[in-house]
Amino acid sequence: MDILQDLQARGLINQMTDEEGLKKHLASEQVTLYCGFDPTGDSLHIGHLLPVLILKRFQQAGHRPIALVGGGTGMIGDPSGRSTERQLNDENTVRHYSEQLAGQLAKILNFDEGENAAVARNNLDWLNQMTMIEFLRDVGKHFGINYMLAKDSVESRIENGISFTEFSYMILQSYDFLNLFRKENCTLQIGGSDQWGNITAGLELIRKNATEGEEAKAFGLTVPLITKADGSKFGKTAGGAIWLDPAKTTPYEFYQFWINTDDRDVVNFLHYFTFLSLDEIGELAKEVEMQPEKRVAQRRLAEEMTKMVHDEKALEQAEKISEALFSGDLKQLTGDEIEQGFKDVPTYNLVEEEKGLIDLLVEAKISSSKRQAREDIQNGAIYINGEREQDMKYTVDAEDRIDGKFTIIRRGKKKYFLVRFEG
Repeated sequence: MDILQDLQARGLINQMTDEEGLKKHLASEQVTLYCGFDPTGDSLHIGHLLPVLILKRFQQAGHRPIALVGGGTGMIGDPSGRSTERQLNDENTVRHYSEQLAGQLAKILNFDEGENAAVARNNLDWLNQMTMIEFLRDVGKHFGINYMLAKDSVESRIENGISFTEFSYMILQSYDFLNLFRKENCTLQIGGSDQWGNITAGLELIRKNATEGEEAKAFGLTVPLITKADGSKFGKTAGGAIWLDPAKTTPYEFYQFWINTDDRDVVNFLHYFTFLSLDEIGELAKEVEMQPEKRVAQRRLAEEMTKMVHDEKALEQAEKISEALFSGDLKQLTGDEIEQGFKDVPTYNLVEEEKGLIDLLVEAKISSSKRQAREDIQNGAIYINGEREQDMKYTVDAEDRIDGKFTIIRRGKKKYFLVRFEG
């Protein structure tokens, strides 16, 4: 099965130009392809993962990927998929974001080995060298206003208004493709479905700039917009986006996102995001149908994604935290694992070396009053580090600290609180 057949079997192709021509091109030589990532923040999120993984799939098939960080276009703003103007960031901010994104891309793509090792490029390197006159004369003259207005990324913004800055984004991205075509022999651009207009504009610019005798053959391919069975937006949770940066979304939270995938979505996600064979995914699909309560497919999805985006150690930690929370054996956790697993629970900083349990429950706002605290203890609703505590005179002290600084208190079945000892 060739790369395009595999992508089609996984449902990963939305549109492509000249399918037969692209098949022949991929079969006849090593192809250089690229995808652009604008640094609009200091981390990629899982909504960016699909095109990154498409680059990886092409790389595994023997082709050469270019990860293009938009240090230049990131200061302009892409109107695609938006109803309002983006906030413009200054050069230092964009430079910092660019460095962060490049580091994350390097964790997924192979930049180090082989004749098809991935390369990183930043379009600020060439856009910053172009004068306004050169931009208008050599690039802008090839774009008709009517042609640009007809593109979805622009047309959808006309009603709410679009600045010349964002209107010009298509021209800049097109020039990126032309520049990479000329200097890197890059003949394929990939992107999300919202990038179709920008990609085809780039193809047109390459065609118009072909010199006599030059074969201006280039191609475009987009991946579909991922939708969830319940109609909610993929990659978003009640807590916000799922980031690739472990400081923004811990590996445990990342793991849990995939574990909680709906049965109706998990097989599709295995096709989209993992590199498991189609046969193995077929077997996991049978598990979903026959024994959905075991969540075998979800666990495999979470394992593959956490290991790929983070590493084996992060996966082991995420699994350990999950098991500890399920079993209640919280004392086996390290301080780092506690901070991951209880990142978003209410936290109380305790400066004393020890504290009576009733007073602690009230001060940490675990119980609303001393009377309620006594009732909670008496009724067996209070757990310290996973163990029920019903002694009214109990004192929380150094013996209750995990890793020397944390005590986990649970009230009822699911309400967790974290006590952090400052003394």
